[in-house]
Amino acid sequence: MIDLIKKIDWRKMNGIIPVITQDYKTNKVLMLGFMDKTALKKTLKNGKVTYLSRTRKKLWQKGEISGHFQLVKEIFLDCDNDTLLIRVRQIGNVCHTGKKTCFYQKIYDKDK
Repeated sequence: MIDLIKKIDWRKMNGIIPVITQDYKTNKVLMLGFMDKTALKKTLKNGKVTYLSRTRKKLWQKGEISGHFQLVKEIFLDCDNDTLLIRVRQIGNVCHTGKKTCFYQKIYDKDK
């Protein structure tokens, strides 16, 4: 686990990396968040995804208020070592709007 932290190129984005979160059963993309080293270490330690809120400038564990936790199943590092894909077992809805995913607003459909 520590090797993952060392392998990430934290300098590219000033110590913060994007995290794509995906449902491990359905492969549906649930959300995009961000992490710093502390958030990743906490995620690896307790098995629940912790993000860095860029607006509030603090860590937040998904579900700490709503109870809609993300339980880590797998973590992948992309080929440039600067983005994570975390596959999770999602408990409850993801989005603060009550939706199952944050990506529910289709803005383009080639076939229509």
